Amino acid sequence: MEKTWRWFGPNDKITLDMLRQIGVEGIVTALHHIPNGEVWRLEEIMKMKQFIEASGLRWSVVESLPVSESIKYGGEDRDALIENYKESLRNLGKAGVTTICYNFMPVLDWARTDLDYPNDNGTTNLYFNLGEFAYFDIHILKREGAEKDYDEATLKRVSRLRETMTAEGEKRLVDNIIVKTQGFVNGNISEADLDPVQKFRDLLALYKGIDADQLRENMAYFLNAIMPVCREYDIKMCVHPDDPPRPILGLPRIVTCDADIAAFLDAVPDPHNGLTFCAGSLSAGAHNDVPALARKYADRTWFVHLRSTDVLPNGDFREASHLGGRADIIELVRIFQKANPALPMRVDHAELMLGDEKMGYNAGYSFHGRMKALGQVEGVMATVDRELSESKK
Repeated sequence: MEKTWRWFGPNDKITLDMLRQIGVEGIVTALHHIPNGEVWRLEEIMKMKQFIEASGLRWSVVESLPVSESIKYGGEDRDALIENYKESLRNLGKAGVTTICYNFMPVLDWARTDLDYPNDNGTTNLYFNLGEFAYFDIHILKREGAEKDYDEATLKRVSRLRETMTAEGEKRLVDNIIVKTQGFVNGNISEADLDPVQKFRDLLALYKGIDADQLRENMAYFLNAIMPVCREYDIKMCVHPDDPPRPILGLPRIVTCDADIAAFLDAVPDPHNGLTFCAGSLSAGAHNDVPALARKYADRTWFVHLRSTDVLPNGDFREASHLGGRADIIELVRIFQKANPALPMRVDHAELMLGDEKMGYNAGYSFHGRMKALGQVEGVMATVDRELSESKK
């Protein structure tokens, strides 16, 4: 697989020269300076493409060309926004950048409660504490009926938290759940927002009455509308699984498991409608057999995220080593290398280590931690390549 790296543009503290030196071949990025819903002009795309190529790398994947909320919930302006999206796709196709990772998650792209959870080896990592997340939902967001979405054990955790929670602790949860994990990727909320909780409530309200079936219908509407452009320019659309792979905050989630993946692929059977196989997101659901999903959907996978998680009995999960956890990355490399050795692959959320914590990197996107992960995965890839070569003799 092609070794790629998520990079956040010329202002990223991690430079393209650094990435070339550690063996990165392709860049995964976006035009983050363009607001959601606006057209990506060809000149802007070419400017980014040429900047990347000047460092001896290539723009392998767009992550992401954001799908506006109105398209997801079916607002009055969704057709106009889809036309803008199609125009952006045409321009990307003309530039030769033809793998597009996107998501169809309402409001919240991904959720963690702790961005620097301590590991036994002195590093830190991302963590999802279900009790703290429920506390945020019930006592900070104050979502109507939120208590009904949690089991008794989780509600007991919330009650214990309420006895010790401070104003500083509540601010940390707000920052981690709806600001720091969202704002750096064309998110709905930024650090400049004065009242992010109220803005978040307003966004949730847009989905009142939208259940999973309606969201699936809206996704199919969007995909059917853009498929003619995808066919014209051979653009591969690859949706990212929901993270975490479960309904949250009263919002439907529709890319969480085998049945969900089959549903959106069957709804729009065009091969340009495909999957970003994010092993980390899928492994965060104890219901998912990640290698089995990889085998089943390898022929509709156009981009791979390699990371892994440990799921705890109480519903918490934490990012694991790229050679550990329940994703079984070694087996995933075997599956995808055999299915399509040209697939772009990037390592994902990694440890903060060796001074990463002082650099102000975007949450989950450290340099040394991801460099270590890339080295681990590169070694696995080399071993698998040898296995495949020897099996052909």
